[in-house]
Amino acid sequence: MHETQGSHVIQIDELTRVEGQGAFYVRLAGDRVAETRFKIFEPPRFFEAFLQGRDAREVPDITARICGICPVAYQMSSCHALETIFEALPEADGPIARLRRLFYCGEWVESHSLHVFFLHLPDYFGLGSAIEVAERHPEIIEHGIQIRKAGNAILVALGGRPMHPVGACVGGWHRAPRRSELLALKPSLVEALERATAAALWMRQRLSPPAFEQPYEFVALKGPGEYPFNRGRLASSAGWEEEMGAWPERFEESQVPYSNAYQARVRATGGSYLTGPLARFNLNRSFLTPRASALAESLGLPLIVRNPYLSILVRMVEIAFCFEEALAIIESYQPPAVPAAPLRLKAGRAAWITEAPRGSLYHHYETQEDGSIARATIIPPTSQNQARIEEDLCALVEGRAGDNDHALAHACEFMIRNYDPCISCSTHFLSFRIDR
Repeated sequence: MHETQGSHVIQIDELTRVEGQGAFYVRLAGDRVAETRFKIFEPPRFFEAFLQGRDAREVPDITARICGICPVAYQMSSCHALETIFEALPEADGPIARLRRLFYCGEWVESHSLHVFFLHLPDYFGLGSAIEVAERHPEIIEHGIQIRKAGNAILVALGGRPMHPVGACVGGWHRAPRRSELLALKPSLVEALERATAAALWMRQRLSPPAFEQPYEFVALKGPGEYPFNRGRLASSAGWEEEMGAWPERFEESQVPYSNAYQARVRATGGSYLTGPLARFNLNRSFLTPRASALAESLGLPLIVRNPYLSILVRMVEIAFCFEEALAIIESYQPPAVPAAPLRLKAGRAAWITEAPRGSLYHHYETQEDGSIARATIIPPTSQNQARIEEDLCALVEGRAGDNDHALAHACEFMIRNYDPCISCSTHFLSFRIDR
């Protein structure tokens, strides 16, 4: 920390409890924020470029390596887009499709529980780590461990392993599990559902989320008649719905000079928008399963949640939803006659969006006649949320400009963790600096 020419500078070299590396800079002129920069300086990884020329059937296993926390989303967005090109669409409500929803249940539980219990919860107690939370409240961390374990068990059953699973393929699955394999998961899922409910109510009683609301435009998949994982229409709280392929017509990416990741904004207005749990919940609350819906009521969540600090409770509702949905899928499951639909390799182009834990994940592919990839575009949710994070930080700092440096730095880190940013996914986050 130092002062130069009347400017007060705060520098935090590493933002903890997020995935990846980056920085945040703010310059204050009195109590007014004159400039903000949300920097993502982790090196670009060039996945879109090195997919070019590869056999399209390799894409799900390659894109799964983009993220160790949400590989299923990358696999499913690529599978659905390529299946559209190759005319290999599994039956919408058949066992292949329902297994994919089960796969997503495992990923949301695994990702949300990691974030909620081990990365985000310490902020609400003013603590530095989940270890410190465990020393004071061991029961809540035990809930988190067992909940995440149950989510990983789903990923292992369908994908062979919890990180970078390999079970999914274009057209369906390399191998469909036997009914007995899935039924064996039921006891742990039932227990985990009870733990998730108890943990959510525990949080509601003990956490005091800061007051903060902004006029967000929420964007997520919506329907059809279900809480969305990997199908539906792209919808906005601004009142429009579009087919998934309309993403580039509604939004545009631009490069900012201080970040290795693009920022996405609404094309018509240039404004930011929010994707992720709050957007899904606000646009799809009526599609929650019964116990998840009842839990949302018990937690006192408003009809429209505009406070990002309540995202920890919304994630708990989604965890409960996933366990309830998973149990229903397993109970009715019968293996498909064949695990994957045949492919007709050809030239074409298609886009698809699925809901990663952190928000909407857009994939677009163009293929050659032999089925190889000619072009790929991948737009992750953290990249889409960057501009909105910057604006939230600006509003937060202006409201607390009189705070001391330590308190303001902690408040900004807390705000950023509301988004559960996946920085490695978005490079195509954080030292902290304030100039007063």
